[in-house]
Amino acid sequence: MTKALKIVVLAKQVPDTRNVGKDAMTPEGTVNRAALPAIFNPEDLNALEQALRLKEQNPGSTVGVLTMGPPRAGEIIRQGLFRGADTGWLLTDRLFAGADTLATSYALATAIKKIGDVDIVIGGRQAIDGDTAQVGPQVAQKLGLNQVTYAEEILKIENDIATIRRHIDGGVETVEVPLPCVITVNGSAAPCRPCNAKLVMKYKYAMCPLEVDANSECGKRNVELSKTRPYLTLNQWSVADVDGDPNQCGLSGSPTKVKSVQNIVFQAKESKTLTASDADVEGLIKELLDEKIIG
Repeated sequence: MTKALKIVVLAKQVPDTRNVGKDAMTPEGTVNRAALPAIFNPEDLNALEQALRLKEQNPGSTVGVLTMGPPRAGEIIRQGLFRGADTGWLLTDRLFAGADTLATSYALATAIKKIGDVDIVIGGRQAIDGDTAQVGPQVAQKLGLNQVTYAEEILKIENDIATIRRHIDGGVETVEVPLPCVITVNGSAAPCRPCNAKLVMKYKYAMCPLEVDANSECGKRNVELSKTRPYLTLNQWSVADVDGDPNQCGLSGSPTKVKSVQNIVFQAKESKTLTASDADVEGLIKELLDEKIIG
């Protein structure tokens, strides 16, 4: 028996780690996000695809994208809407800034409580800017929900039981978990569908209030169109809006402290051309062993 599901996708705008330069970190040891191009965290896109498939399989279901970040992170919500999500929420407040995984999961959990009656919380296994894979499980713990990690496909949901295939070390396993639950998805799961042209046209001027620049063309269009199309004003919440404790948010709620940050640049000292002769191959192997590079 299927039922309409209320699904929340945890998504993050992350710095593109393919373009990390000398200004990537602040003196305090936090990521200087303004200095790096921002993208939709890859594994969160895998999670979004699983959520959209559940929506298709269970008529009446809704998908909402929940993200935390500066106002420009509203782009993550738009990207979700372009692909088929129904709504989104941006947690943005200077009190959220500098959060580690503990403070981030606290903020997300308080927002999910405010959203209310959520059947499934789903997100990527980890973000490429931290690679900790901690936020999903911490959200589950704070909400007191069952969780399944390393999910590769949500096979079905029947009678409030989700059947999930996991990809783990050594193989694949299929598990069942009662709803409500938290699920984190591997990058090996199905890739997310492309943006839908009709949805792009519908939501391209959707913005959070702090994103709106009345002097820009997009900002002017948002102000004008929002009068008759309220869905173009995206949900924006502060710490106070989600009844959060400022002491558990941002840097104040982050016990993780970065002691130092170093930039390491690898440079080739010399090059060497080898032939396919046994002598050259043996010489290379001996050199690698002597230098403790292998062995």
